[in-house]
Formats: sequence, structure tokens, C-alpha cells
Amino acid sequence: MTKRENQRRREREFNKFQERNNKFQDRRDDRKEKNNASNESMREDLIIGRNAVIEALKSDRTIECVYVSKGDLEGSIKVALGLAKDKGVVIKEADRRKLDTMCDGLNHQGIVARVTPFKYCEVNDILEDAKRKEQQPFIVILDEIEDPHNLGSIIRTAEHGIIIPKRRNVGVTSTVYKCSAGAIEHMKIAKVTNINATIDMLKEQGIWIYGADIDGKDYSYNTDFSGPCALIIGSEGKGISSLTLKKCDLLVKIPMIGKINSLNASVAGGIMMYEVLKGRLTK
Repeated sequence: MTKRENQRRREREFNKFQERNNKFQDRRDDRKEKNNASNESMREDLIIGRNAVIEALKSDRTIECVYVSKGDLEGSIKVALGLAKDKGVVIKEADRRKLDTMCDGLNHQGIVARVTPFKYCEVNDILEDAKRKEQQPFIVILDEIEDPHNLGSIIRTAEHGIIIPKRRNVGVTSTVYKCSAGAIEHMKIAKVTNINATIDMLKEQGIWIYGADIDGKDYSYNTDFSGPCALIIGSEGKGISSLTLKKCDLLVKIPMIGKINSLNASVAGGIMMYEVLKGRLTK
């Protein structure tokens, strides 16, 4: 085989490899689009799990009906049913398979509540709530968080309120309720059309904007969070978008040791939020 023939053979093999790789990438992108579409269609009118339902019943939420699995009336479910009866909420026994179908296979622990969809607030409501408590506002801004488990975990740690975009961000779904363990009933969440315009508005209110980013200038433990502030947490894969990154007054990073140089969004958010709390308690 001549040198030219060898070169042509290598070119053919490389082209075949590229073609297979492109097909694999297309299939992966298709799966990602389907998952995103599934996230967008998740119901916001169901609360699943014992703790989440109990907290919803204790709150001022309008609960239309509580479904309980037939024969599953022990433990904390008794507490939930007692609260439902006190509030005059309709209680229906249902086959466990029906609950599985309603919850799309998620672990409902034998109880599901159907509610009016979550009532989002305005950004000014979050600021007014902090003012009423005579505290410096601390707001968490989520930039395209798509995993409901991450949103639920962040809700359990946040202080005054959370801001999320209307597009490319998970809303308050039944999974979010369950992961927040009922904390969502005590959290103000604003859904806005334009995150960057909202950041500009917050800056006009004297709020300092911090971004959690691996390329941050300062470490979280050295940063002064004592004044009114907002913390931006980026998406699970891409982090904070480039335009939003430019809006930050300061980029802050978490010290990392070892080969893994990134954290899950809710873990990173939890660490940063506790740094804010620690800084305020020690002042």
C-alpha cells in the first residue's frame, strides 16, 4: 500500500469516526430536550409526601383535596388527616396505583394534596418582608436551575426570598415541595421575565450582587456579606450565564481541594448561604 493510499484510508476512518460521534451527540441532545420538556410540564398543583403535605395544611394555602392511600393511616399520615379535618379539606381514599400515576412514579409516601398552583410574589414583596423584620435583605437569585431537587434544597436554606427566571428554570413543582420538606410554605419566591433587569433594579435599591463562580476573585470565608445583598447561583452545567456574570459586583468562590473542581448547585448554594449567615452573626 502506497503512502497516498494510507493517507486516504486514515481520512476515511476519521470521517467515519466523526459521523458516529455526531450521531451520538445528536441522540444525547434529543434526550436532553425531552428531559427539559418533561421538567417544564411538571405539575404545580400537587404536593406529595408527608412532611410537605403537613406543612401545606398548617399554612394559608388553599388545599382542594387530600388523597390518602387505602389502609395507609399510620404515623404522620394521622397528623395530616387531623389537620385536613380541622380545616374542612375533602379527604379521599385512593388506590396506591392511582397515587403513583398522579405523581408520575415519585415517592408520595401514601399521601398527596391537590392545591391551587403556587402563588409567586413580586420582588418588592421580598424587600418589604426583610424591612418589616428589620433585617438586611438577603436574596438568592437562581440562573437557569433546571433540577427540582436542587431548587427544593436551596429553598430549605434561603433566608428572605428567591428569584427565578420564567424561562429555562424549574418552577415550584410537586418534587420541589417534597425536597423542601415543607419549607416552601414559609419562603417568598418571585418569578421574573428578565433576570438582568431585575439585578439592575436591586442595585438601585442599594443591594450588593455576589456571584458564586469558580473563577471568583475572593474566597467565600473572606467576603463581607454584612450589608444588603443578593447571591447568584448558576445552572448545574454551565454556571452563571456570561451576561449575568458581568452584572455581579463581586465573584466569590468556594475553596476546593482535590481533582473535582465543581459542586452541585444546591451544595454550593448551601455553603455560600451559611457563609452569609455566619458573617452576619459574628458582626
